Amino acid sequence: MARKITWKGFEIDRLKAMPLEEFVKLTTSKERRTLKRMSGKFKKFIEKFRKAKLKKKIVKTHLREMVIIPEMLETKIAVHNGKAFQEIFITPKMLGHRLGEFAITTKLVKHSAAGVGATRGSKAIELK
Repeated sequence: MARKITWKGFEIDRLKAMPLEEFVKLTTSKERRTLKRMSGKFKKFIEKFRKAKLKKKIVKTHLREMVIIPEMLETKIAVHNGKAFQEIFITPKMLGHRLGEFAITTKLVKHSAAGVGATRGSKAIELK
């Protein structure tokens, strides 16, 4: 038997049908305040998202502070990470978080061995 995916005790279908006001009550206090005081840019993004969802297109956005709502479930959104747009597939575990949390802005730095002349032992080696 397949495992049912839930978020805070609610199944996916019920979450998608849930009005935004009801979903807001289930989020954390910071996200709740953000969604209650939704500014013009958040509303514009949601309108743009709804239009793109009908056309089945991926929405590009710089709005990293947008809170993920149930309406966005099982869609792709391209979030800007400072250099390029990173595609994110929205899953139920991401609900209530912000888009920027899933588009990492820094890369992992891996250092290799020291270069010639960087250490005392390598000074004895001729450069030419």
